[in-house]
Amino acid sequence: MDELLKQIQSHTAAIEAASASSKEAAEAFRIQYLGTKGIVKSLMGSMKDIQPDQRKAAGQALNEFKKLAEAKLESFQTATADESSEEQKMDLSLPGDFIGVGTRHPLSIVRGRIVSIFKKLGFAIAEGPDIEDDWHNFGAMNLPEDHPARDMQDTFYISQNPSWLLRTHTSSVQARVMESQKPPIRVICPGRVYRNETISARAHCFFHQVEGLYIAENVSFADLKQTLYFFVQEMFGKEVKVRFRPSYFPFTEPSAEMDISCLICEGKGCNVCKHTGWVEILGSGMVHPNVLENFGIDSAKYTGFAFGMGVERITQLKYRVNDLRLYSQNDVRFLQQFTGAV
Repeated sequence: MDELLKQIQSHTAAIEAASASSKEAAEAFRIQYLGTKGIVKSLMGSMKDIQPDQRKAAGQALNEFKKLAEAKLESFQTATADESSEEQKMDLSLPGDFIGVGTRHPLSIVRGRIVSIFKKLGFAIAEGPDIEDDWHNFGAMNLPEDHPARDMQDTFYISQNPSWLLRTHTSSVQARVMESQKPPIRVICPGRVYRNETISARAHCFFHQVEGLYIAENVSFADLKQTLYFFVQEMFGKEVKVRFRPSYFPFTEPSAEMDISCLICEGKGCNVCKHTGWVEILGSGMVHPNVLENFGIDSAKYTGFAFGMGVERITQLKYRVNDLRLYSQNDVRFLQQFTGAV
């Protein structure tokens, strides 16, 4: 017992006189006194040689010695940590680390622009399911059962009898709107659609559409033309020329394709416009009376127009993208071209 106390007194004096001016010195002190093979551990091991009636006093002395060593180590660590932080103090005059800014996908940019243009004209946004039944996708739109779009080569069927499929156009959303609302109706229907086509630079098995529908009393083809004129000027500029060509769609009558003067060659003729000076951007027409009657809308009282465009085609013309596959390949080099200024 006496020998243990003498050792404690000797080491206590050494601890009180110790100093540490660096992290290395503080670590050396820790190892010497509080390490697994340190002095405190060694003295604790000698407790087995103390008489049972003296162990309580010896244990108290050892605990006080251990607390002294721990307190001294803590003071060393605090002092050296302060010195280290002073040495490594941040220079606030240096430029900060670069934080990369994400980009919006070009299709999202153009879709948002299309929606905002038609919102100015009072069109609301309507959305519907990607998986549709045969009636809303085909039957309600005056598409007969032998229409080519119903062929397995053109359409992704999920099941048949009853038929469920991935929608081939967002006209199915128009059908659901006419089913649940009464005129006047003024909506645009943006969304993804699907076709069983070979993937190439000009076609893909999925793409995006924005279709529009306006039904009210006394709606004419002149209303349709003026609406689309406004859209083209807002999207491409007032210098762009527009023309309508007669066409055929089962759900509109009369129907027309709308072309604009080629933005790349300014109407002079190039590979993009196939040397015609014109590029087709959408289909349109007056809503077929059969479609109105399918939803209980009196075709003698109400008329309407509809139109539909591919977002990829508009984006191609807006940003001169020459390969549709780029939109879905997630190539960062392509996407970074659309980084915003803010």
